[in-house]
Amino acid sequence: MLQIGVLGTGHLGKIHLRCINSLPSHYKLLGFYDPDNANAEKVVAEFGIQAFESIDALIEAVDVVDIVTPTVHHFDCASAALRRNKHVFIEKPVVATPDEAQRLIALAKQSHVKIQVGHVERFNPAYLSVQPFLDNPMFIEGHRLAEFNPRGCDVPVILDLMIHDIDILLNAVKSEIKAIHASGINVVSDTHDIANARLEFENGAVANLTASRISMKNMRKMRFFQQNAYLTVDFLNKKTEIITMRDAVPDDDNDPYAMIFDMGNGKTKKRITFQNPEIKPINAIQTELETFADAIAKNTNPVVTIEDGCKALEVAHRILEACNFCKKAI
Repeated sequence: MLQIGVLGTGHLGKIHLRCINSLPSHYKLLGFYDPDNANAEKVVAEFGIQAFESIDALIEAVDVVDIVTPTVHHFDCASAALRRNKHVFIEKPVVATPDEAQRLIALAKQSHVKIQVGHVERFNPAYLSVQPFLDNPMFIEGHRLAEFNPRGCDVPVILDLMIHDIDILLNAVKSEIKAIHASGINVVSDTHDIANARLEFENGAVANLTASRISMKNMRKMRFFQQNAYLTVDFLNKKTEIITMRDAVPDDDNDPYAMIFDMGNGKTKKRITFQNPEIKPINAIQTELETFADAIAKNTNPVVTIEDGCKALEVAHRILEACNFCKKAI
């Protein structure tokens, strides 16, 4: 069993504590560190676990360090853990800048331990249900809209919300990015609150991503278009739909419920089918922590590697730069 400690016990950190406690066969939770003494006292009272006096003290005591601090502290916490050869789970975005990301990758190679990045949407049951059906999508559209919450306003919406869809996009499209066009505006904070990005890939795929944290309702949806298929994933409501088109066969004419399209000009008729894959109810954060423990035990690659996290961060910063360039041009 792996001994684990949590750095940072804000809103998300407390969720991590609960999830770790739900995995007694994988982890033994030794405690946490939080610089806010008042919050630390509340966590001790609620969870009955030890509050370490320093980051170093926690790192020395555990096998795995779970980093759920503000992003600005990710690099310092992760590098301190890696220098002591501790396994690291680190929330998204992996670090604050692409330069820090490259330095962290170098440290990871030297430490010979496992690192997983908390891109939780990879474990969303709706996305898991459509993965077997994804086959070279060529147009992807994503909308991630949220009601205003000042908790995330320390970073642009691209790094706070859009980065989730960037990671999913990079996981689904197996090609390098050729060009990025983007724009974003500040509305209520000092950073971009709304952003839109168009990404063009070397294989011809195109993606259009929109993120907003000042919307009237929450939405987390992505749509994938590929040869003879359309897939939609509702990450928020855990729903999916797959619409496929295939050549019609003679028996289809005898099915009163068949949706048949005559393509004209002597072309083969097409039949449209609708599928709703089974979605298993799982806790995505608990599942990602569980798979990380399995990767350590079996010496396999984590589901979301540090390279994955760093690539998503790099693309997010390219989008941010494109937004700033567009703003200057205006």
